[in-house]
Amino acid sequence: MGGMPPIAASATLPETTRRTAAPAWLVMLLVCAGQFLVVLDVSVVNVALPAMRTGLGLSELGLQWIVNAYVITFAGFMLLGGRAADIFGRKRIFVLGLALFTVASLGGALAQQPWQLIAARTVQGVGAAVLSPATLTILTTSFPTGPARTHAIATWTAVGAGGGAVGGLVGGVLTEYLSWRWVLLINVPVGALVLAGAALWLTESRQGAARRLDVPGAVLVTGGLALVAYGIVQTETDGWRSASALLPLAAGLVVIAAFLAVEARAKAPLMPLGLFRLRSVHSANGAMVLAGAAMFSMWYFLSLYVQNVLGYRPLEAGLSFIPHSLSIVLGSKIAPRLMNRLGAKTLAIAGAVISASGMAWQGTMDVDGTYLGTILGPGILMALGAGLTATPIAAIATSGAAPADQGLVSGLINTSRQMGGALGLSVLSTVAASRIEAGHGPKALADGYGLAFQVGSMILLGSILLMIIALPRRRADAAHG
Repeated sequence: MGGMPPIAASATLPETTRRTAAPAWLVMLLVCAGQFLVVLDVSVVNVALPAMRTGLGLSELGLQWIVNAYVITFAGFMLLGGRAADIFGRKRIFVLGLALFTVASLGGALAQQPWQLIAARTVQGVGAAVLSPATLTILTTSFPTGPARTHAIATWTAVGAGGGAVGGLVGGVLTEYLSWRWVLLINVPVGALVLAGAALWLTESRQGAARRLDVPGAVLVTGGLALVAYGIVQTETDGWRSASALLPLAAGLVVIAAFLAVEARAKAPLMPLGLFRLRSVHSANGAMVLAGAAMFSMWYFLSLYVQNVLGYRPLEAGLSFIPHSLSIVLGSKIAPRLMNRLGAKTLAIAGAVISASGMAWQGTMDVDGTYLGTILGPGILMALGAGLTATPIAAIATSGAAPADQGLVSGLINTSRQMGGALGLSVLSTVAASRIEAGHGPKALADGYGLAFQVGSMILLGSILLMIIALPRRRADAAHG
């Protein structure tokens, strides 16, 4: 979900590593800067979407894929990126991922055609997937177990939250005073500076035991979900019975089935299917997919609504989302304390109920909406609920896994959230388009965006029902740390 901080699990893994000779603060600065860029790019683009559409003549489908191309590849290759860092070295993979991300950002900023921008966002997502897991692992191998490592991980999480929180504002400022191209171009000088620092001061480390890299698994799961998402959005124009929708949907399901077959036989699978025998793992990931499907699209549709219907300038749109961003950070920060009192399951359900209430309220938006009456109240509820929900779900998932698998399970939760968000955006965009096409002008746009929020609230109710029925009731806060 755009703006939601990443979920970290500080499992101690058996490894051989040389501690970095650089000062600890410098190591933290470099890896947190890399993570900041990755998370920022999930949300910074949202405010620039209308300007991108005007500048490149993007269709509704193309606009959606500016977001989904990044999210799908980011989620699909994230587990592979973490494994590659263990095998080939954390510094090497950090540098490779950041270089790929930076070059793709430059390519996107220079794009002259819609397909060029979408291709650049796809490569950006791969770079982010390679980079992001390495940032956390470098921290856990550079700081000793105890308060120092806990503080480092807390800083990493806070930086991730900050990247998502300021994305809308940064995107608004850059789009308003420069151009939409600068929301991508800004990554280039920052990325180059961090690359130079990483090359000079980070020390290489890798896991001692040799492991295989499951490239086929990563390609299959990413390709399968991309085909499913494409098939869903084709229904927007051609209907559910059309070959242009059914063929990619069927192909996507076949590819996903092939992924499961590959994972069942692989000696070192990207996603060990045996983990899903644990009730805590399969129920938490299922709940996270549904929650991500509903919550991720919040920023997308709000950005379109305030600019296309209410007439906000990009900077005004970015400023209008500051309370939302602060609310999601607040929810994320107070969640661990509330888990101690309420338990993880109760808090996850409560957070989802708060967010669903905000979505239902937001679904009443109309063409005459105001900031105080239409945007502020429901936005705070949606964001606060999202912040309260993610941490306890991740805590439950990791609490049932063996210590050596907790990092992997944490990666699965992040992947489930991103994949749910990508598929949810495809579904809700199709729903919105069906209502928009039935009318004319700003009123039709407001009705379409409102319907997307209403359907999102129903998806979130499904997640709540799954949490009530399936999540184990345990005090998982200790397991999460």
